[in-house]
Amino acid sequence: MPQSYQPHMRQDDQHQHSHSQSLETNVAAGRSRVRTILDRKGRDVACIRPDRTLHEAVEQLRDRRIGALVVTDEGGALVGILSERDVIRRLADTPGTTLPQQVADVMTRSVETCGPDDALVSVLKRMSEGRFRHMPVIDGGALGGMISIGDVVNHRLLELEHETLQLKQLIVG
Repeated sequence: MPQSYQPHMRQDDQHQHSHSQSLETNVAAGRSRVRTILDRKGRDVACIRPDRTLHEAVEQLRDRRIGALVVTDEGGALVGILSERDVIRRLADTPGTTLPQQVADVMTRSVETCGPDDALVSVLKRMSEGRFRHMPVIDGGALGGMISIGDVVNHRLLELEHETLQLKQLIVG
């Protein structure tokens, strides 16, 4: 009888099995933390004071090629966030008179923050549900970084790439 047609036998169960899905591979994404992104990208945060003009803010956004600025007081405490979306809304509401306005008049005052030990999955969920793309990181009561939805997505893509390489190594040997 050809070997491919042989019935399953008890001795077949004695071989070591490999599993393409394990508890570890299924929860790896859930273990990733904000700290992982900050360690890779750095903790530098682009900040602006609330009394500065939108013109200054827009120049900083353009020059740094970023989508949001953290608004801080003189002591460095978080008082708001100014995103490109905030600026666009104000431009639509006050055409021709927007750029001289102060950051304090346009910024979002109720800022969602996270900590360095927060799970990326929960941060991504909060960003998606709240429909915002930037989140300041508070570490020990002070501003400790900033992550964007793009940072989280890029991190996950790198994780998937790594997982793919691991699977290829398992298959090839």
